Amino acid sequence: MTAATGFKRLGFALLALIAAAAGMLVTAEMLISADTVRRQALDEIRAVTGLDPILRGPVTVSLFPSGRVSFADVALGDAGKPALIAERLTAHLRFFPLLTGNVEIADVSLESPTITIDFEPNGGTNWSGLIKALARSQKPDAQRLTAFSEMRIDNGTVVLRDTSRKVTETLSHVQASLAWPSISKSFGATGRFIWHDEPIDASIAIGDFAEALAGNTSGLKLRLAGAPLKAAFEGSFSVSPTLKIDGTVAADSTSLRKALIWVGQKPLPGGGFDHFSIKAKADVMSDSISLTGANIDLDGNTAEGVLTYVTHGRKTLQGTLAAGTLDLTPYISTAKLLTTNHRSWSDGHISLDGLTGMDLDLRLSAAKVTLADAKLGRTAIGANLRGGQLTITVGEAQAYGGVIKGSLALANVVGGVDVKSQLLFSDVDLATSLGQLFGLHHLNGKGDMSINVEGSGDSVLGVTHTLNGTAGLTAQNGALVGVDLEDLLRRLQRRPLTGGGDFRNGKTSYDKFSLALKIVNGTAKVQDMNVVGPAVKVALAGSVSIPTRDLDLTGTATLVATSRTEREPFSLPFFVQGSWDDPIMLPDAEALIRRSGAAAPLLNAVRERNARDAVRSVLERLTGGAIPGAPAPAATPTAETSTAPAAVQKPK
Repeated sequence: MTAATGFKRLGFALLALIAAAAGMLVTAEMLISADTVRRQALDEIRAVTGLDPILRGPVTVSLFPSGRVSFADVALGDAGKPALIAERLTAHLRFFPLLTGNVEIADVSLESPTITIDFEPNGGTNWSGLIKALARSQKPDAQRLTAFSEMRIDNGTVVLRDTSRKVTETLSHVQASLAWPSISKSFGATGRFIWHDEPIDASIAIGDFAEALAGNTSGLKLRLAGAPLKAAFEGSFSVSPTLKIDGTVAADSTSLRKALIWVGQKPLPGGGFDHFSIKAKADVMSDSISLTGANIDLDGNTAEGVLTYVTHGRKTLQGTLAAGTLDLTPYISTAKLLTTNHRSWSDGHISLDGLTGMDLDLRLSAAKVTLADAKLGRTAIGANLRGGQLTITVGEAQAYGGVIKGSLALANVVGGVDVKSQLLFSDVDLATSLGQLFGLHHLNGKGDMSINVEGSGDSVLGVTHTLNGTAGLTAQNGALVGVDLEDLLRRLQRRPLTGGGDFRNGKTSYDKFSLALKIVNGTAKVQDMNVVGPAVKVALAGSVSIPTRDLDLTGTATLVATSRTEREPFSLPFFVQGSWDDPIMLPDAEALIRRSGAAAPLLNAVRERNARDAVRSVLERLTGGAIPGAPAPAATPTAETSTAPAAVQKPK
């Protein structure tokens, strides 16, 4: 017998077998009534699930070429408000039992079902009664070993509603396959759904389905994977008497900011909040989630600690975290005090809208912290957010060679934000701290600063217009940068009218520096300002405009006596005006003239009406400015005299 002949005989045998099976199915279809198939299929569904479907549409029975029973318009639960509605429930029948006239279901599918879960104030749901019936069906010996073990959901919708919290969430396009526990105790489901326009792959496994339905402890594995977020949990759970979950949770996201927006949070202010991952031991008790041994990575910053998230009432996140090194630059990248050229305050809009979604009570410590150009050592801070008001408390921060303590509070108000600052800088390097914080570069040394101010506005510039409070500075062993007062005073002492040249050079060393300011509506009044150095003493008064960063100060600089022969130390009144970034110092012209033996009579003469016009032009040439108290002459003077520069009087 050839191989070809053998294949032909095998093919004929298979055709005969198929024909015989088809004939038997046709015979079974003739012997078994449609009502019998419908009734037995429905009885098996009730026996396996414990649920009693409400059939509201026609039933279709087909035994050839494959056995199936379709129930149109099926519902579960209260007839007035069903928990589940499906366009069609289809039960696929096993092949061989049909040959003997028996109806056994192989699997069940729900087409376009809508599953509604309503959470009640007492903690129950509209599924509570259905779950009890389902639990009874899972008792030992409650179902046959041949019961179906697979259910499918095609194009389903899951609606979760909590009327007490006014929350409604919808999962659409649900495709799922459920491994029903017909023989083993476990239950599993895998599938996909769309939530907030993002597809999510999901899987769940319950170790003991019957115990879980009864509210007792059972093993649980859960996986969620989508573009915004990936999360996994492995542990145990129970729902009696209250929800309790215990296990290990892990999650990661390429952008925490996008993930928070995806779940419904408002965008966070500032920058950062990109790559995120967490792994921790999770304990869930009713409305509280506790994470212990948490390892968190956010934007490359790694921290360990504990977190607690409370969902009852207003959402609140509490925790304590410790880190080795933190780079907080991304989070303040959009918050700028000064403009790019560091010449004026930023007028960029300040918004705290992203801080209104939840409350926060977080304590954070780190060995090293980076804030843009600032490098901090050991730092301990607390962040408290209540009702949209953020308070950052600095317990201690080693910075600028010293220590910073205090608090900064931000709150939403009509038309902007309200700012309150209480900060104390102890033994800090003034050149670095004043330069980085306020753009000031004219004072160095070590000292203490205190800032106690409050204001409101829609930008940093706007806040400066409403600032009220106090500020103080004490320093030692430093220098005023940009002016050498000793050299200037000694030159003017020798020749008062020779002019001082460019005053904005060199530096003036000091042993002690003190400054006290009272701030009212953006204007700082100098209550006390003294500079005591080895060669010069300076006392200042006046005001400082914070919004325009302008100075209007008057003062007296005095040479310190270096020998007993000096009867009276040389003193010179002066003015400081212009921007505090580049101030101009102007010696008092009248004082210089009085100190000049040759020019003093001219000053007296100019105050006499008869001699005024004759000498006025001489004095103007001499002083480079108008003479105090001298009205304009009737005619332009023509007298010429020496053009040597002289001290300048304070401009009008």
